[in-house]
Parts: sequence; C-alpha cells; structure tokens
Amino acid sequence: MVPGNNTQISEFILLGFSKEPEFQLLIFGLFLSMYLITVFGNLLIILAIISDSHLHTPMYFFLSNLSFVDICFTSTTIPKMLLNIITQTKVITYEDCLTQMYFFLLFVQLDNFLLTVMSYDRFIAICHPLHYTVIMNPVLCGLLVLISWLIGALNSLLQSLLALRLSFCTVLEIPHFFCEFKDVIQLACSNTFLNNVMMYFAIGLFGGGPFTGICYSYSKIVFSICGISSARGKYKAFSTCASHLSVVSLFYCTGLGVYLSSAVTHGSHSSATASVMYTVVTPMLNPFIYSLRNKDIKRFLRRFFGIAAVKGPIVLGLKKCQLLQHSKH
Repeated sequence: MVPGNNTQISEFILLGFSKEPEFQLLIFGLFLSMYLITVFGNLLIILAIISDSHLHTPMYFFLSNLSFVDICFTSTTIPKMLLNIITQTKVITYEDCLTQMYFFLLFVQLDNFLLTVMSYDRFIAICHPLHYTVIMNPVLCGLLVLISWLIGALNSLLQSLLALRLSFCTVLEIPHFFCEFKDVIQLACSNTFLNNVMMYFAIGLFGGGPFTGICYSYSKIVFSICGISSARGKYKAFSTCASHLSVVSLFYCTGLGVYLSSAVTHGSHSSATASVMYTVVTPMLNPFIYSLRNKDIKRFLRRFFGIAAVKGPIVLGLKKCQLLQHSKH
C-alpha cells in the first residue's frame, strides 16, 4: 500500500460471515444459542465444583478456572458480533478493536497454559500417585494459575502496545467477525517487521512450549499405563485423563485447522468460518466433554436437576394451597 494513504483512523469494518441480509437472522440465532450454551454450561461446571466438596481437588480447581476462562473467551467476541447484527452495522472503533485484541490474546493463552497445567496434574496423579497430594498442594496450584495469568497478561499487553505504534491505510476491512490480531496487523501501512517477529516469537514460546509440555506429560502417562498389569487398572488410569485429552485434541486441532485453512484458501469468509471452531465451538463443547465422561460431574448434575425437578411441583402445590385459602376467606 502507498504510504501516503495512511490517516488517523477511528474505526474498523468487521466483514463477518455474510453480506446477505436474509442470513443475518439465522447467524444471530445460531451464535446466540451457542453463546448461551457456552456460558450456562461452563457456569454449571463452576457451580458443581464449588458446591460439591468431593470436587475440591487440584484437577477440578484447574477445570473451574478453565471454565471461567472459556466464558470470558467467548464473551470477548460474540456479544459485539450479536450487537452489530442487531444494529445492522459492521463498525468497531479503534479503541474497542485494540481492547478486543488484548483480551482475545489473553484468554487464548490462558486456555493454552491451563491445559498444560492440567496435563501436568494428570502426569503427577498417574505417574507419581503416592506423592500427588504433597506435590499438587494448594499453594502450587494457586501459583500455577497466577503465573499463567501474569504471563498471558504481560504478553497480551506487549503485543497490544506494539500494535499502537502502527499507522493504518484507508482500507480498514477486517475479514473476520472480531479483531483477529494477525489480520489487524496486515492492514497497517507502516513497517510491521517488529510486530511479526514478536508475534511469531510469542507463538513459538507460549504456544509451542506448552504443547511440548503436554506431549511430554502424555508420553510419560502412556508409558506408565502400559506398565500396569491389569486391564481394569489400565482403564481406570486412562479414564482419569480421557476428558482432558479430548479437550486438548479439540483445542489444538481446531486452532491448527484455522491457520492452515487461512494459509491455503486466503478467503475472508472461509477463514472467519474456520475460526468459529476454536473461538466458539471448543468452549461450548468443553462442558459436555467433562460432564459426559466424568462420574463426579454427572453425579452432581443428576442431583442438581433432580432437586430442580422436585422443587417445581412443590412450589406449584404451595401456590395452589395459598389460592384455596384466599378463596375460603
């Protein structure tokens, strides 16, 4: 782009999925449904862990943090997209775009770090069960989560501050339904070499590092499970990490699929559609994976919905009695 075209910009245009007005209502309904399922599903997981004393363990402590991060992750992008559909505008201000980029980067990294910490937790539980309670003590668990937040916040701040120094051209269309960091950087007229270097360095360090840690933990877990003589013992050991392994696979496969598809197709709509997988679908499926494959969570949910089902008729019965008493008077 010609350097002379840059100007002091105040807003970006989010192209989203479709320009056809007849599809907007369908897109709104679909994303609103997925957003509500994500929020309520993850809130149920958090409520289960807080309410049930049997779930006050390191694994569920990390899971509650992951559920909270997933709620924040989807809340960073989806509400703004829904608001734009209602108001029939595709505009996002420069300040809001940078804020969205910051929180999006923060919660993506937190997802990554928490999945890594959870894999370490499973490694200790299966490979060193006798020392589990000593190693995974409350202080260490709290420190691991705190360090994850600090690293994520500092790196997101650094990337956002580097984006502030850029000047942008008159073409301000972002081929996404949110301010995707890479796409915003590509719109800049000024030199983005430093931004690209820091972006790929962060991906290698904070993306590749945790992924290597997860692979190492599970290689040790598989080796340890293979050493168990009984089939029942192998099944019990594997079942304790099956849910986490499913979530890890979903997170990394969808994330990798997004960037591979964007690199191959270079299409705005195909890239935006692919990004839905890890920005919306993965956080939405996480509660289902943990609730369907976890006996403790399923037990709480049965008890929770059982109480709700019992309370309904009782409340209705009390109301009828009150009405009868009023009619007699």
